[in-house]
Amino acid sequence: MDIMGTEGPVGLAEREADGEQALARQSSPGLRAAALAAALSGGAGLSACGGGGGSAQAPVAAMSRLAASSAAISDASAARFLLQAGLGISRSQITQVQSLGFAGWLAAQFATPASTTNTRWNWLSALEGSNDMTSTTNFDQGVWRKLIQAPDSDELRQRVTLALSEILVVSMAGLSGDWTAYIGSGYLDLLESHAFGNFRDLLQAVSTSVAMAQYLTFLNNAKANPKTGSIPDENYARELMQLFTIGLVQLNLDGTPVTSNGQTVATYGQADVMGMAAVMTGWVLNDSSNRSNYLYTNKALVQNASLCDTGAKSFLGTTIPSGTDGATSLKLALDALFAHPNVAPFISRQLIQRLVSSNPSPAYVSRVATVFNNDGTGVKGNLQAVVAAILLDTEARNDSAAASTPGFGKLREPVLRFLGWARAYRNRSNDASSSLVWNLGSTENSAYLGQSPLHSPTVFNFFYPNYSPPGLLSTAGLQAPEFQIANESSLVGFVNFMQNCVGSSFTAAAQVDYSSLTTAPAGGVALVSNPPALVQELNITLAAGRLSASVQSQIATALASVSNLTNRLHAALVLVLCAPETAVQK
Repeated sequence: MDIMGTEGPVGLAEREADGEQALARQSSPGLRAAALAAALSGGAGLSACGGGGGSAQAPVAAMSRLAASSAAISDASAARFLLQAGLGISRSQITQVQSLGFAGWLAAQFATPASTTNTRWNWLSALEGSNDMTSTTNFDQGVWRKLIQAPDSDELRQRVTLALSEILVVSMAGLSGDWTAYIGSGYLDLLESHAFGNFRDLLQAVSTSVAMAQYLTFLNNAKANPKTGSIPDENYARELMQLFTIGLVQLNLDGTPVTSNGQTVATYGQADVMGMAAVMTGWVLNDSSNRSNYLYTNKALVQNASLCDTGAKSFLGTTIPSGTDGATSLKLALDALFAHPNVAPFISRQLIQRLVSSNPSPAYVSRVATVFNNDGTGVKGNLQAVVAAILLDTEARNDSAAASTPGFGKLREPVLRFLGWARAYRNRSNDASSSLVWNLGSTENSAYLGQSPLHSPTVFNFFYPNYSPPGLLSTAGLQAPEFQIANESSLVGFVNFMQNCVGSSFTAAAQVDYSSLTTAPAGGVALVSNPPALVQELNITLAAGRLSASVQSQIATALASVSNLTNRLHAALVLVLCAPETAVQK
């Protein structure tokens, strides 16, 4: 199986076989269908949805229009927006959205500068000397610390960073040698620093990063040697086109395939891969002679002229003249890819999937891709404008249409459901200097979350963007990427994991602030003493108002039979967190 559901260029056969084997290892059809049916009963049924008409507007104009709206924003509407735009829902964030409006909240998030000091890499550097920095343990600690503890004003940037990490994939499983924790941390910092920047600049940074060079094996890539018959490594050259920029088939602006005589049209062939591979030669570590010093892990690669292919290189209708140096060759190659008409719909659609909906209408994709091509000021690739266009689009913001259209929305990733709890109730570490801080470790095992940042099993991410589980969704021709990691093992694992989390037992250094639920407000009683009110609150902060009245009543009735208030609180959290309706973002 390939990313676009069509036969790919020469050289993909072995990866497609691996993908099919991975799918074959999914849960048994009967149990998987039962799990799917349970989710569908909570509103996960995904069917085709229509998009609003009209031409795409420049994000600034769209934001101004929405900011001028005087319509009050309900708690549920604000919470729903925060599920799409952030990592969790807190009462303070709901209040801010209601005060600023959707566009105003986005503007405030965009105005928050990316931190140059509070980075994952710097946090590791502060620990260096007493910890093994070749271990992924320290990497995971830094990742969870940033995702859980980043200020509310930086939440959108962290959400987009997470989304980009699932498109421009690097995995810790593919990093080796010295200082791998630093290399992985530096890569996430790189994505974060470009999350609201320009996609062309992001491509440049990714293509000269130590992490990507190690993961997709173009580090020390040497030019062809006619005497020995060696050729440059093609790994990154292929994935750069297939997964990171243009995809396997030519696309219309709305993301639908271009066809000729009823057949899709391939974007590239093996000759293009070979030409791009020649571009990716000569790249070596900066200061590689001093690899005992971890500082090289945070520096862009440099050129080694003796390894670089300076001959003429052709791909995608572009030819780089003979005698062009390596750095210039890469610039020209990335410029050619960035200019390709596929980039806007290919990347826009995946960002919509990661933030808002698994099956965006062609009209939705077209509106966002139009902004990708021109942000209203003539600039292409402005990710800030693209993110704004995604989150302010009529399909994203129309609450009533989303609720009544079965095809709208997505299954929430397990990591995001966990973070929704952690950020809503201010999960923190007691000892900010301890090496055991944020000691969740990697959670990609299905006995935990079945997913963990930068621990994807392959370059195709944890799930393919065009994955459709067998059964109702497949029959309807719809996609639900996150269902690829949803099976009986992962569902049970999530319940067990969250049972541990809500009681703070996943690490001795953790604390959770449940005071909003357990401390009586002035003139009232604590919510935990009032099961219906407690469930109503959790419905907003954990499920964005998705729980039906019937489900809320059932949970409240069950909680009333639990006399111990601590046990009642923990049971309420787990029941709401694991409800099918909570698992679905609408």
